[in-house]
Amino acid sequence: MMESASFWWGFLFSFIGMGFLMYGRRERSATALACGLGLVIYPYFVSSSLLMVLIGCAFCALPALIHRW
Repeated sequence: MMESASFWWGFLFSFIGMGFLMYGRRERSATALACGLGLVIYPYFVSSSLLMVLIGCAFCALPALIHRW
């Protein structure tokens, strides 16, 4: 059973992922779409809160890093 912190972190990052998906679809950005999809899906496979936060932050920062380079 999922602990409550993992549930809320998963909910938060899935919500951010939905935003990335909508933005990527509107702007036709493959990077934003891929990161959004990753943010929505990965909480199903990660149960550790710390690991969930680290992966979520990496997915959120990836489009900005790719855009910068």
